[in-house]
Amino acid sequence: MDLKAIARRAALAALDSVRPERLVEEKIIRDGSRLIIDGEVFNLEPSSTIRLISCGKAGLPLATRLVPLIEDKLSAGVVTGVKEYEEKDRIIYFPAAHPLPDEWSLRAGEKALELALITSQRDLILLLISGGGSAHLCLPADGVSLEDKQTVTQLLLKAGADIHQLNTVRKHISKIKGGRLLQAAWPGKVINVIISDVIDNNLSDIASGPAWYDPSTFEEALGVLERTGLTSTAPCSITKVLEEGVAGLREETLKKSDRILKNSRAFIIGDNLKALYAAKAEVRASGLESVILTSSDVGEARQVATSYIQRIKELSRKVREEGRAFCFLSGGELTVTVKGSGRGGRNTEFVLACLLEMEKIRAELVGCDWLIVSLATDGRDGPTDSAGAWISGQSGQLAENAGLNSQHFLDNNDSYGFFEKIGGLIFTGLTGTNVMDLRFFFIAPTEGQE
Repeated sequence: MDLKAIARRAALAALDSVRPERLVEEKIIRDGSRLIIDGEVFNLEPSSTIRLISCGKAGLPLATRLVPLIEDKLSAGVVTGVKEYEEKDRIIYFPAAHPLPDEWSLRAGEKALELALITSQRDLILLLISGGGSAHLCLPADGVSLEDKQTVTQLLLKAGADIHQLNTVRKHISKIKGGRLLQAAWPGKVINVIISDVIDNNLSDIASGPAWYDPSTFEEALGVLERTGLTSTAPCSITKVLEEGVAGLREETLKKSDRILKNSRAFIIGDNLKALYAAKAEVRASGLESVILTSSDVGEARQVATSYIQRIKELSRKVREEGRAFCFLSGGELTVTVKGSGRGGRNTEFVLACLLEMEKIRAELVGCDWLIVSLATDGRDGPTDSAGAWISGQSGQLAENAGLNSQHFLDNNDSYGFFEKIGGLIFTGLTGTNVMDLRFFFIAPTEGQE
């Protein structure tokens, strides 16, 4: 059984299922004066206009597929995540950066706010959101510079902050996040069309919820800095804004009780679970028993790896004794607390940690073939050019033959460097979508053992 070939087909099926173009085709229809999104009908008034804001890694393909459906009503638009700045057909395209915002992100944020402010009661904003949207639309609060926002974002990422913690801070130092874009668009209507890249599809966390309510507070944002040990190292402007917010000197983000929420609708057209179901179907078509464990993995990558390898250990006897092949799948987004100076991301670190754990139970895996894969659906694992990595029963021996100390590489957060030497890096290129990460765990009888 070629586990690597099966894993490749499963990954491709998963990515295809969440292609932005495909999701728009499946979920959005234009029927005369009616715009139908996931079965809900919106009647477009004769005098109304639509303003388009499409941000994130799927910003361009989402907009490209949707614009033909609304071009007769489209008055202006902002699209991020492109290669070069361009103004074309009423739309401005910004090559905004990720994970740290840049000057283009700032300009895109300014333009998005401008479009919101000129929206009237009869008008509609179509807000297309995908992973990376928080960085692509950046407009810091008064008193906060772009450089300060870049610095605190980088510090939080290195400290292992998860997406909820990161966005709690970002929403409270922004003019457009945490529902503030919806406030600016009032009394106009905003329809959020979303490819989710966060755990449990939390609408307030996706792109930091520019047109949704925010349950977090200034006090909680300040608490994030305290828990990650950044109170003294974060830029003074950041702590000053958060402290002023706690003291009631700055307006809170939009809350659930606010009446303007009636003007916001949200539709999640793609997420991690959809990708996992597509991968599972492909695995089953290859003859393996398969199960999805979760689409909400969180935690430190190397710690989560330990719990997964325990599952493989428990399955290994059943595989040998009963001759059955299994695959379990999971998704979510893990974190890495960076203490070393190496290269890597959460997926390659997870896989390297799995290899160390698998080596500990090598004797119990005799008679079993196995393969572990972890990859980022956007094609970029942290600050690297790989999507992730894979390991098999031969990986440990390859490391030994190369004279590599796997633990040393893990301690130095140099998982990319490790797999660069023994092989196993996954390169997909930018996929144009983002529904967090996918993990596949295969274990099967060694050929001739069935």
